[in-house]
Amino acid sequence: MVNTFGVVHPNVVNEDTDVVVVYTDGACSGNPGPGGWAWAVSPTGDPMGSGGEAHTTNQRMEVSAAYFAVQHFAANDCIIRIVSDSTYVVKCFNDKWWEGWIRRGWKNSQREPVANQDIWKPFIELVTTRGRVEFVWVKGHSGDPMNDLVDLLAVAAIGSV
Repeated sequence: MVNTFGVVHPNVVNEDTDVVVVYTDGACSGNPGPGGWAWAVSPTGDPMGSGGEAHTTNQRMEVSAAYFAVQHFAANDCIIRIVSDSTYVVKCFNDKWWEGWIRRGWKNSQREPVANQDIWKPFIELVTTRGRVEFVWVKGHSGDPMNDLVDLLAVAAIGSV
């Protein structure tokens, strides 16, 4: 059994528990620039969601993808396993960066304001209140079919802004 923020292989499912495995990604054309985010459920890619912003950063799109994925499944009684190629997203939860941010008054380890607080605050609240959300890192652009799919969807979402 894994803990709430445990690191596990993305497609390992405990037979005693319902787990939804959701791949997420963000993309930006220029950084900053127009950006897109996307999420899709493994192994079929359905359901999925995507969106974007006209002036944003890649990190913001990575956070948005994971946040909107968790939001989508929040009411379901299942473990939500977010699989992301963003160490920023994964380490925030697995390494509990968010605890330090809150302790330091929303400053990072360099004592600078945490970027994207308007997304991080409700995202962290949702994850910690709901529980049963896991974060797994996957190497980007490494041939993982689901990671490649959400990358394509995030890039395509840039065209919607």
